[in-house]
Amino acid sequence: MSDFIPRKILHIELSQDIPILVADTNPAFFYVVFWWHGIPLGHQEILNQQLPMSAEQLLDLAVQTITPALKSHFSKKNILFMEASTTTSPRELMKTWEQPFAKLCKEWSKCENYSVSVVICTRDRPEQIAQCLRSLQNLSHPPEEIVVVDNAPSSDATKQLVTQIPGVRYVLEPRPGLDFARNAGIYNSTGDIIAYTDDDVVVHSDWVMRLRQSFRDPQVMALTGLVIAAELETESQYLFEKYWSFNRGYQSLIFDSQYFAKYQFLGVPAWRIGAGANMAFRRKVFELVGDFDERLDVGAAGCSGDSEFWYRVLAEGGICHYEPTAVVYHTHRKEMDSLQRQIFFYMRGHVTELLIRFEKYRHWGNLVRLGLMPVYFTYVILFGIFKQQPRLKTLLAEIRGCFSGAKFYFNHQKLTKLQNISQPSIEKISSKLH
Repeated sequence: MSDFIPRKILHIELSQDIPILVADTNPAFFYVVFWWHGIPLGHQEILNQQLPMSAEQLLDLAVQTITPALKSHFSKKNILFMEASTTTSPRELMKTWEQPFAKLCKEWSKCENYSVSVVICTRDRPEQIAQCLRSLQNLSHPPEEIVVVDNAPSSDATKQLVTQIPGVRYVLEPRPGLDFARNAGIYNSTGDIIAYTDDDVVVHSDWVMRLRQSFRDPQVMALTGLVIAAELETESQYLFEKYWSFNRGYQSLIFDSQYFAKYQFLGVPAWRIGAGANMAFRRKVFELVGDFDERLDVGAAGCSGDSEFWYRVLAEGGICHYEPTAVVYHTHRKEMDSLQRQIFFYMRGHVTELLIRFEKYRHWGNLVRLGLMPVYFTYVILFGIFKQQPRLKTLLAEIRGCFSGAKFYFNHQKLTKLQNISQPSIEKISSKLH
C-alpha cells in the first residue's frame, strides 16, 4: 500500500459547536470519533473527496453514525427511540434524543462502591509508561492504588521513574513473560476490582469511574472496554486498525453461558470480548478459575492470555461484559516489520491458546477451529488477491505463527487435571459467590 494516506484522528463532542471540515494542504483522511456528553457513540472515516464538509453535513453524518449505539442504549432501558426520517432534520433528532440521553448519562455517573487497583505491566519502556502514568494522574475518579509491574527489566530506568511518582507502587517481577507480570499484579494489589492496561496506552479521564459502574451486576466477573487508536499515521498502524483492531464497537455487550454454548462446537471466539489493553476483573474470579496461564502472551507463546482467561470465566458459567463507555487510547506499532512480528506472535499465541483450552477442558470445538485454519487462510489468499487487499502483507507472518504455536505448545505441555464442562452452568460461579 505504497500510496497510503495518513488518517487524522478527530474527536467531536456533539454537545458543543460542530466544526467545518476542510481539506488540508497535506493529503490526509479524517478518522472522526463522535462523542455526546462524554460518551463515545461511533466513528467514521471521511475521505478528502468528501471535503469540504459543512457543520450541518457533519451533523447529519454524526446522526447516521451514532444511531445504532443510541438505539442500543435506549432499548436496554426501555426508552422509546425515535428513528430518523426524511422529514426530520439532524438537529431536530438531536433535540428529541437530548433529554432521555442526558438522563442515561446521569444514571451512568453513579459509581459502585468498589475499590479499584490499576495494574500496568511493562518492560524496558520508560517513555511509554511515563505517558500512561501521566494520564492516570488526571482521572476524574482515581483508583485506590496504581501498581507498575516491571517485568524482567534490563536496567533500573523504569524503577527510577516510578519511584519518583507519588501514589504509584513499583513491583519487580524477575521472570520474563507478561502473564507472570499480570499474576504478580494480582498478588501485589488489594482492590476489589483489578484493572489492567498497557504501557503504550493513555486512559480517558473517566476510565476508572466507568469501570466501577460496569460491575453493578454481581454475576459480571470480567470487563473489557473500548480501545481507540491514538494515531493512524503510518501504513502499519492503519493495517492493524483495519484488520486487527482492539475496537469492539460502541454498543454494550454481554458474553455469558448462552454465548459459550452457541459457539462451543467451533471453539468459542473469546477474543471478541475485548483486549488486554483495557480489561478488569473481580478479585474473586481468580480464586474461582485460577490465574493467567503463564505459557501465553509476550515473553512466552506471544498472545492470548487474556482471551484464554475469558474462556475459562465463560466455561465456568461466569459473565464477561464489554462496556464501550470505559475508554483508553492505544498507540499501534508504526513500522511494518514490527507489525509483522506482532502478528506472528498473535497467531502463535492463538494456536497455543486453542490447544491449552483443549488440554484443560477437552472441548473439541477448539481442535475443530484449529483444523479449519487452512480453509481460513485459503479464503484470505483468494479474497485478498481478488480485492487486492493489503491484508496479504501480514499473511506469511500469520501462517508461520500458526506452525510456531503448535511447536511451542507441545514443548510446554502441562499435565493438568482435565475438566469436563460440556454443559456450563451459571451456578458454578454464582454458587461460590453466595
